Amino acid sequence: MNFEDTTSYTLTKTGTVHKNMLEKKMKAIGLHSGQVFVLMELWKRDGQRQIDLAARLRLTPPTINKILGGLLESDFVTRARYEDDARSTRIYLTQKGLSVRRDLEDKWAELEEETLRNLTNTERLMFDQLLRKLFQFDGQANY
Repeated sequence: MNFEDTTSYTLTKTGTVHKNMLEKKMKAIGLHSGQVFVLMELWKRDGQRQIDLAARLRLTPPTINKILGGLLESDFVTRARYEDDARSTRIYLTQKGLSVRRDLEDKWAELEEETLRNLTNTERLMFDQLLRKLFQFDGQANY
């Protein structure tokens, strides 16, 4: 088998290049790529339980804990426990976490354009549809 001739090889290599591009964009605003998706979830609904964030992002508890540690340290989020349920830790955006959204949107738009710059509008639409179909994307990837 020639691995370089497989779709899986091309997709994996493309994913690596894209993640590196994302890391570079996010570094410019003080974030790591994994942190971005936590912020996106909190922008949808602030005050989520840590365990629910992990489930929505399909991350293990140690992974979400590490990501949140960096966001806490950088003052993008704060953590609170409820007196009636000591096991329930909720994560809230700080003012910094709210205000970084515009910068992130700008960097995300740059990333989107750089990623798709060599595609026609029709190819862009087809590419998006194929990726969603490939992973049965419904708001949560099935992997």
